[in-house]
Amino acid sequence: MSPLFLAYLGIAIMLCGTGIGSAIGVVVAGNSAIGALKKNPDAFGQYMVLCVFPSTQGLYGFGAFFLLDNAIRKVGEALTMIQGSEIFAAACALGFVGLWSAMKQSQLVSNGISAIGSGHDVFGKTLILGVFPELYAILTFAATFLVLPS
Repeated sequence: MSPLFLAYLGIAIMLCGTGIGSAIGVVVAGNSAIGALKKNPDAFGQYMVLCVFPSTQGLYGFGAFFLLDNAIRKVGEALTMIQGSEIFAAACALGFVGLWSAMKQSQLVSNGISAIGSGHDVFGKTLILGVFPELYAILTFAATFLVLPS
């Protein structure tokens, strides 16, 4: 297996994981928003903000794709097996963490959406708590900077 193939395989896994996680997360939160709209249609703006949270993991995967692809293209055929393995590992890590954190984040914000729909004033608290699963996707995205070949 060539280092380029290994690196791009990791990138493909990363894009799939972060994209699938975000898609699932937005649907889960959106379903909660639709249910909450029946009880409290005036809070649509709050529901929408909370629904967008899980979509950011897909953006991290997309951003990491540009970083990694650009670095790989600069190095080209001179990419070593160690560099290819590092990119593969970092990209897979971001894919899996992005998938998991988006799904878990959607569960968290869905509970906040349901509570807001029931008349509870928990929007700000849900925003704060919704950031915590996001943190791990951000840290994993930042780790991809560490493996960029020069």
